[in-house]
Amino acid sequence: MNYLQVFLNSIKLPKKEAMFRLNRVGMDVAIIYMFILLAIVCIPEFIERLNATTGFGSELNFIFKFIYFFMFYYLPLTIIAIVSLSLVAYIGRGIAYLMQRKLRFPILWKMSAFTTTIPFLLFTIITFIIDVNDTYLLFAFIYTIGLLIKMISIYPKRRM
Repeated sequence: MNYLQVFLNSIKLPKKEAMFRLNRVGMDVAIIYMFILLAIVCIPEFIERLNATTGFGSELNFIFKFIYFFMFYYLPLTIIAIVSLSLVAYIGRGIAYLMQRKLRFPILWKMSAFTTTIPFLLFTIITFIIDVNDTYLLFAFIYTIGLLIKMISIYPKRRM
């Protein structure tokens, strides 16, 4: 499955067919998909850094601005996103246990990664228009947890 198909199925979540198609995707595809999605999220800030005329790094060459941006914006954002997705997957693991569903951590991690597609794209679009407040992250977190709970409920209960 290519990344366009993963993207289209991610937008269709929590539909059952899209969810089961995304479950068949390998973990490597899910991680690379997250890297691509985070790169798209970084575009507004990168453009702002390129157009900055004052502040630290404003006199740097384009290549150095790119390296600076990559080291001090994209990499920390990626680390925070992966840790946050792991936290959401652990919360999902507890919810799956309470709902008596037999779901493993890698499946929950992939599902939580794919549920972030819509909040990340909305963040990117809104950031081009207006400055986005940090409370958006709370709404994105609640959306991700809610969608994950909806997807966990679709799975059949485990046999006793």
